[in-house]
Amino acid sequence: MNVPVGIITISDRASRGLYEDTGGPALKEAALGYGWRVLGQALVPDDKAEIQNAVRGHIAAGCHLVLTTGGTGIARRDVTPEAVREIASRELPGFGEVMRAVSLNTTPNAILSRGLAVVVDSALVICLPGKPAGAVECLAAVQAAVPHCVALLRETPTSC
Repeated sequence: MNVPVGIITISDRASRGLYEDTGGPALKEAALGYGWRVLGQALVPDDKAEIQNAVRGHIAAGCHLVLTTGGTGIARRDVTPEAVREIASRELPGFGEVMRAVSLNTTPNAILSRGLAVVVDSALVICLPGKPAGAVECLAAVQAAVPHCVALLRETPTSC
C-alpha cells in the first residue's frame, strides 16, 4: 500500500540550527524503503503547540501516516507524547509495547522510552525515539501493521 507520510523531527537544538537533523532523513529513507510516499517533512522545537500544529498540518496536506522523531524520553522538555495525546481520539498501545520490547534487545534504556501510536482524525501518528537508529529500528518493528491500520482508519478494506 502506497502510504502518504509526513515526518516531523522534534528537537530544540536542531530547530535552532545548533546541529543537523539526522532523524528525519533516516525516517524518510526507511519510509521510502517500505514503498511509502513522503509528502513532507518538518522540524519543530520541543513545544506542544508546535508539535500539534505540525501533526495537523501534515494531516491537512493528505498524510495518512505521521512519523515523529524526538521528545519521547523523560527529560523535562520531552513533551511529544503529551502533545499528541491531547489531539488524539484514541491510543494504540500495542505499537509502543512492541517498539520498547524490540529496543530492549539493543539498550536497557529502552524502558525509559515513551514511544506510542495514536489516531488523530483519520490518520495514524507514530511517535518514535530521537536517535536515528532507534527511530528506524522502532519503525521496522511495527511497519508491517501500518498499511492495514491506515486502511482501517481510511475505511479502505485490505487483504491483510
